[in-house]
Amino acid sequence: MSLVYLEFDFKISPLQPASDILIAELGELGFESFVENEAGLLGYILKSDWKEGLLDELFIVQNPNFDITWTSKDIEQQNWNEEWEKNFHPIVVGEKCMVRAPFHKAIDVEYDIVIEPKMSFGTGHHETTHMMLQHILDSDFEGKSVLDMGCGTGVLAILAKKRGAAHTEAIDIDEWCFLNTQENVERNHCSDIKAFQGDSSLLKDKKFDVILANINRNILLEDIPVYVDCLKKGGTLFLSGFYLGDLDAISSKCGAYGLEFEKNLEKNSWVAAKYVN
Repeated sequence: MSLVYLEFDFKISPLQPASDILIAELGELGFESFVENEAGLLGYILKSDWKEGLLDELFIVQNPNFDITWTSKDIEQQNWNEEWEKNFHPIVVGEKCMVRAPFHKAIDVEYDIVIEPKMSFGTGHHETTHMMLQHILDSDFEGKSVLDMGCGTGVLAILAKKRGAAHTEAIDIDEWCFLNTQENVERNHCSDIKAFQGDSSLLKDKKFDVILANINRNILLEDIPVYVDCLKKGGTLFLSGFYLGDLDAISSKCGAYGLEFEKNLEKNSWVAAKYVN
């Protein structure tokens, strides 16, 4: 007997950051897979796991800054990998780095990164990940110790390693992301990258030349003092996961702890900023 799933078709306005937050919240409720589209996203959950009213208390649904509506229907079990493959396309960053899935054909680039994201954030498609990859390509990582905080798929740590980082760690609070990072570092022959599950409390007594943190505004503001404490003299902090309107608050917090703003990239109102110690 085939399993019956419910397909929820979410219409979201504006799309970001509501779409990312909704995916995270739905994952906690037992939704197994997602397909993003121009109007929002599709989410899938086993019908046997569904309870009426499950979505009503979601933080993002109640947020008045976003309009989120949905419809649902029953669907028979299907090949989820095949559906995912239809919607995941390779990207090229700065003509040097390609981020692709295992089923995509490689092209001649300096850094070929193979990622199977599953439910983890960080394929390079989102503006923040794309800009962080750009920062890595534009910076010197040779012989550096590097931290990828909120690593998602581990794609930033992997590129840093391929760019010559000597010691690289990747941390994410989400178990799925932690496991996915472990898989992806093996897939890209970067098995010496050390992955950990947890938050900034794991950083006690650690020091890094470079810290990459692509998370969100509130967590960044809370954890900047921890990052600064872990940054070696002359080190670099790259931050993303926030909008242009938040840049002043982020820079002010960094400045209060002795960091100097150097530059930022901007894409569709998202920002990735560079600070030096």
